[in-house]
Amino acid sequence: MEIEMKYGIGDEETAANIWDDEYLSSIEEPDTRENVGMRAVYFDTEDFVLSKNDIALRVRMEGSRIVATLKWGGKNEGGLHIRGEINVPVNDEAYFSVPDPQIFKESEIGQEVIALIGFKKLHEIMETNFVRSRFRIDSGEGIMEVSLDKGEIITAKGNAPIREIEIELFSGEQEALEAVTATIAEKYSLQPETRSKYARGLSLLGFQR
Repeated sequence: MEIEMKYGIGDEETAANIWDDEYLSSIEEPDTRENVGMRAVYFDTEDFVLSKNDIALRVRMEGSRIVATLKWGGKNEGGLHIRGEINVPVNDEAYFSVPDPQIFKESEIGQEVIALIGFKKLHEIMETNFVRSRFRIDSGEGIMEVSLDKGEIITAKGNAPIREIEIELFSGEQEALEAVTATIAEKYSLQPETRSKYARGLSLLGFQR
């Protein structure tokens, strides 16, 4: 299960100020800051059978690491995003061209995805390229990761910029996440981002879930 808060960032100055924020720095875990290049490719069938069932299949290069991911279901309320998520490390860049859903077969959602796809072919429907600047924090009530993302969503029908902050809950209660993000959102007048990068890409493609 993935639980995170997501907000849009209006400009580079605001992003820089959040990165250097005194409050976040005061609860930061030492030696966790890093900048990681992220390239992700999302796949579906020609008739969008996964998207129609609120499932995303993604293969992402995270630095030098390749991870295949399923995300499904969940809910979005304001900037709060809650959804199911499974990540499987893979060692083959061929997955960026032809991902094999069988790698998820040990999970219930993986079996559902395999059944939905059947004999249909998967193809790329969108790509995201961005740099993630991140660090971990411990508020005393929860451990979270703060990520500042800057880049682009790329589809056959247009592109869109990425400039946002995600704060993901790793351990602790949801209230701890909401308390930290409320402080940052109010301080920098941030607006909730109600759509994931994937949902924004689908919108560019003209697909309405």
